[in-house]
Amino acid sequence: MSPTPKEPRIVIQGGQPLKGSIYVGGSKNATLALMAGAVLASQGQTQLIRAPRISDIANMAIILRGVGIRVAFSDDQQNIHIDATNLISFEPDDQLVTKMRGSLQLLGPILARMRKVRLAPPGGCNIGARAYDLHIKGLIALGATIDENQGYIFAEAPAGGLHGAQVYLDKPSVGATMNILMAASLARGTTIIENAAQEPDVEDLGNLIVAMGGKVTGHGTGLITVEGVTELHGVNYQVSPDRIEGGTLAMAAAITRGDLFLEGANASHMRPILMKLAEMGIVVEEAPNGVRIKHPGKQLKATDVTAMPHPGFPTDLQQPIVALLSLAEGTAMVTDTVYEGRFRYLAELLKMGAKARWEGRTAVITGVDGLSGADVEASDLRAGAAMVLAGLAAQGTTRVFSVHHIDRGYERLTQKLAAVGASIWREDELGNKVEVV
Repeated sequence: MSPTPKEPRIVIQGGQPLKGSIYVGGSKNATLALMAGAVLASQGQTQLIRAPRISDIANMAIILRGVGIRVAFSDDQQNIHIDATNLISFEPDDQLVTKMRGSLQLLGPILARMRKVRLAPPGGCNIGARAYDLHIKGLIALGATIDENQGYIFAEAPAGGLHGAQVYLDKPSVGATMNILMAASLARGTTIIENAAQEPDVEDLGNLIVAMGGKVTGHGTGLITVEGVTELHGVNYQVSPDRIEGGTLAMAAAITRGDLFLEGANASHMRPILMKLAEMGIVVEEAPNGVRIKHPGKQLKATDVTAMPHPGFPTDLQQPIVALLSLAEGTAMVTDTVYEGRFRYLAELLKMGAKARWEGRTAVITGVDGLSGADVEASDLRAGAAMVLAGLAAQGTTRVFSVHHIDRGYERLTQKLAAVGASIWREDELGNKVEVV
């Protein structure tokens, strides 16, 4: 699909090094899971502090309101107040659910609270098959019966409620781990999740449930133990920094030959990312309150990358690092073991002069001397980030279309980049500059 001029777009005049300090916001993926986790609280209000202001969060809020949950944002939009005391429906809105993958996280908590849940097939980025069979497997192990007629997921707990079980995940699915963890937190008895996902987002969710009065241990490791309790209560909880946003901004500094301090970034969460950047020759300096990323002043070196579950290199940064590798010296092999359809965006990168070939889950990237501005499509959220990075480094003008994908996961991206030296702005369908609030 080719972009058409009469669409909103991000416009970039490339070639400006990024310098200064840039703030890393709260994690998108963690916030969506924490909003779902707040559904477990049958009394009191949960406040999520440092939540990102992005469209996926706004859509999740609307979905929660539709089932009777009170959701309000602070004046600065950085805190979310959620009161799930009066959860009244087990059927989230079909149209909204089909727009975002994160809505799948409502399976576990609504089932645990209401003893049943009906969910339309969740949507999200088109990056290949993302089956929810492991979610279903886990809920069945806890005693739920599942009906998937006409594409909907209808789950119902037995008369006595969900019960603890030992669950082995065939692969460490983040979403399945979260759904099982949430459902088990209100189940009778003990649940053990083996081969659990170890992402920081899972750790965040486990920490929230513990703060709410739950009994969870091992979250953030491959073995999670959950002792079910009868009820959970609302709490104040601070969302962890977004390692994907942090990684994207780090690569923006590198690709523009810049020097950025990522304020608030958690280096321990970003370890696989920072190590790969260091392999390329990028200067990485960790500090208690963030991470500094500095271009070394010489040609970056190509390095192979394999995207895999945490603590491996995150699949959500596979596309941005390919943009960076397109200007590195040598040839790199990039493999994505998580999603098989995540290289479609390379056709857009080729328009800008990148050299790449790909098949299935693997791409081969050969560095070039420079990129040229072009009209490109953000085919999904992280592909959009890759196009922005390429545009920051390219000579001439780049226009990135389908920016709604980018808005799903990056808070005020154009404003943040402009504040550290990028020549970047947004235009409406008529070519008028617009401000995003």
